[in-house]
Amino acid sequence: MSERSAAPGGLALVQSLVNTLDIEAGTDALDTPEALSRLGITEDGAAGARELRESLRAALLAHAGHPPHRAVTPLGTLLARAPLYVAVDDHDGSARLAPATEGPLLSRVATAVAEALVAGTWTRLKACESETCHWAYYDRSPAGRGRWCSMQVCGARAKMRRYRAKGP
Repeated sequence: MSERSAAPGGLALVQSLVNTLDIEAGTDALDTPEALSRLGITEDGAAGARELRESLRAALLAHAGHPPHRAVTPLGTLLARAPLYVAVDDHDGSARLAPATEGPLLSRVATAVAEALVAGTWTRLKACESETCHWAYYDRSPAGRGRWCSMQVCGARAKMRRYRAKGP
């Protein structure tokens, strides 16, 4: 839905997961083997991925100053199930956060969120204000006050609704 570029680093995974649901069209890419494979999810893990996706969406709506779209498992509760550790390279001493168990989507998302938190980019990943959209986008605006995934689509629709509500 968005013409914006992908989020930086590991946030691209979070953005990609949240955007597997097209609310307006009513389609869920997690219903397809291709999307599951692309995200490294088995069919058995699809329900957990959906739960994680909607908890992420609620957090991204909060980043944009909006209430959750529906009742969800708190994101912190889910991420607590994916412990991280500090991995230190033996050769150069560099350090990075790493999932305690490689592979599971939850661990990869927890790593992405933790790295974005350290980088100061976590709150720039937001969900579109439009109730028929809630698409994830990375807010690159200088003030960090972006409201819509697309100014040309969701933003234009919102402005037109406000204009029409004013009446003649």
